[in-house]
Amino acid sequence: MATPHAPAPKINITRTERVARVVVGAAGIVGGVLLLAGAHAAVAVVFEVLLVLAGLDLLVTGARGHCPLYAKLGYLPASLAHSVPGRATR
Repeated sequence: MATPHAPAPKINITRTERVARVVVGAAGIVGGVLLLAGAHAAVAVVFEVLLVLAGLDLLVTGARGHCPLYAKLGYLPASLAHSVPGRATR
């Protein structure tokens, strides 16, 4: 029995923000992993794992072009709003 797929989320991040998220996210992941390799204190490990997770979030949302928080808040950048029928621009 085939599982129905959920519809793809709508893009709600501009191209510039997507690139920035991917770059900053990748840097956060690499930086967090490098710092984690030399961590000694438990508090440092926790902060470095959080850095890796934040970087992963930025990388994934940038690659997919969809930010769930923007969707929950109803935020859509003005440059994308004109392409959505029935959506008023600010």
